[in-house]
Amino acid sequence: MSTRGVIVGVDVGGTFTDLFLLDSNSSTFRTAKVTSRRGDEALGFLNGLSALGGAAGMQSIVHGTTVGTNTLLERRGPKIGVIATRGFRDTLEMRRRDRRRTWGLWGDFVPIADRDLRVEVDERTLADGTVRTVLDPEDVRTAAKVLLERGATALAITFINAYANAENEKSALKAAREVWPNDFVTASHEVLSEIREFERSSTAALNAYLQPVVASYLGKLDAALAQQSFPGKLHIVQSNGGIMSTATARKLPVRTALSGPAAGVVAGLAIAKAAGYDNVITCDLGGTSFDVSVIAQGKAAVAAQTTVDFGLVIRTPMIEITTIGAGGGSIASVDRGGLLQVGPESAGSVPGPVCYGAGNTRPTLTDAQVVLGRINAQRPLGGELKSLDVEAARQAIATHVGEPLKLSVDDAAAAIVRVAEARMAGAIRLVSIERGHDPARFVAMPFGGGGALHAGALIREIGLKGALVPRFPGITSALGCVLADLRHDTVQTLNVMLEGLDAEALAQRMQAAGREASAVIAAAGVPVERTDVIYELDMHYLGQTHTVPVTLPVARGADERADNLGVSEAMIRAAFEAAYLSSFSRLLPGLATRIVSLRVAAIGRRPGFDFQVFAPDASASLDAAKRGTRRVWFAGGFRDTAIWSRLELPAGARIEGPAILEQPDATTVIEPGLAGRIDALGNLIVERA
Repeated sequence: MSTRGVIVGVDVGGTFTDLFLLDSNSSTFRTAKVTSRRGDEALGFLNGLSALGGAAGMQSIVHGTTVGTNTLLERRGPKIGVIATRGFRDTLEMRRRDRRRTWGLWGDFVPIADRDLRVEVDERTLADGTVRTVLDPEDVRTAAKVLLERGATALAITFINAYANAENEKSALKAAREVWPNDFVTASHEVLSEIREFERSSTAALNAYLQPVVASYLGKLDAALAQQSFPGKLHIVQSNGGIMSTATARKLPVRTALSGPAAGVVAGLAIAKAAGYDNVITCDLGGTSFDVSVIAQGKAAVAAQTTVDFGLVIRTPMIEITTIGAGGGSIASVDRGGLLQVGPESAGSVPGPVCYGAGNTRPTLTDAQVVLGRINAQRPLGGELKSLDVEAARQAIATHVGEPLKLSVDDAAAAIVRVAEARMAGAIRLVSIERGHDPARFVAMPFGGGGALHAGALIREIGLKGALVPRFPGITSALGCVLADLRHDTVQTLNVMLEGLDAEALAQRMQAAGREASAVIAAAGVPVERTDVIYELDMHYLGQTHTVPVTLPVARGADERADNLGVSEAMIRAAFEAAYLSSFSRLLPGLATRIVSLRVAAIGRRPGFDFQVFAPDASASLDAAKRGTRRVWFAGGFRDTAIWSRLELPAGARIEGPAILEQPDATTVIEPGLAGRIDALGNLIVERA
């Protein structure tokens, strides 16, 4: 098996908390799905562990969390203070002078730190690293005391050009900690030692903003796990798809901003590889959102930065994920112009969809699916509810959608589903067609509690090759937590010309950065088979603003000697030209080339996962999997539709649409004109009949 002992992956979503337990000692696994507790995510986490028998027998828990994401989106973090170089107090507010509405004459943006909580001190470092004005530590102590009096809980220190020389920031950090009453102090060079003033300032400020929230959450989990006699270690999934220790998460919580969705992509990549697919679009549909990411030629897309809501820029490596508010709990309404809208507002887990009977009266996407017969009202996901209230869902749809649009309840429910699916298709087009990918070469991988309900619609709307539905769609992100490798990324700005490069000096810097990143992996205390070090340069032609990432074809062990890296000007030029051609299809001969930054990623490779554990039982049969028929809405009317127990279907089984495949964690809809087949690993492959 793939891991040592018992390892558990925990993904806390907006509606459900999903868990996947892998016991390598007995070559078995278990799953659990419990209701999330919005505002107290730790409670859902702990309830899920209880559903698996408690934490006492678990060697490792890996957690994909949305605490940081929700804190940023909802702006429910604490007050933070910022100490900046004199003259740069308003960097966070000026940003790149972008606007929420590109062509509008007005816009609104509230920075993460209020202006009276952003103060300046005298210091200055030049772009070449020369310190022109030495910092007086007493100025920092005075500024910190002022910020404390004004209610700041956390502090960010963002000095201009600190990436080139961090001495003034280090001095400020030491002085601030002498008067600051807690550990929530961030200096920009610790988070991002890279050129770009606003992006570095924003990342540091957002890190400070998340520190109290994430530290409190992790502290609550640690205390509860200690009470349960948990003998192992808790680790957190990063936005780049790797995992890190809780100590690193407390110091760099900004790296958890897309933690939960990233785990889903990690699982999607592994499932696709095992099933023999290189080109996949992952589609994670949970209770509140629809998260889309592209896996092309067997590789997930990783971006150097992302924006969480307008103006909140985080520059740290992240898996590229596009998110829209179109989950199962997304609320349907008719706007003042008479247009049907689905989302982005969500009913979440509490009160949840109308059919949950917990007090919500506004219809959701889940309510529409229940009314159309696609979701079995007598077998809700999660197991906490015994049945769903279909009549309440019908009444809500009639009141809020049917009557305003003069539609029957069934037509209104179908309209809700169509609008939601159109939004999902738009998100997929954004990450595929608009980035040069041909959808006909890709299969969708729908997962999350609701993703497989829309597999057929995604194939039809976008012209995809088909769909690959994982064995357990509803706990895919939790599985990704179990599969994720350890990872630590560093970046440092070099700003050197490729022509006349001192290759030996660059190799030495690469080696030092590789050792530093590898040490973080070793300190995590998780057994790994090996540690790989990946070196990448951000490069461009002189005069260009944007860069292309250039992965260097050098040795990838953690302990290389500098003279064995094989770095040379010719090797770097060849790698740059290949990367530039791939991005722009042409070179610019005759122009000088600049190396802007060095990126290093240390990856602790955990033992591989054997997906054979998901293979259908040899005794499975079509007869045993039959569950009768049900009236289900398709293309304008109800049809008698075969119902199957998916987990009892044998390998090689072929199911013609229309059909519904049910399992405890998800429901799959196979539309008319499509057919599904079960592969050797239990995946469902949906294709045109």
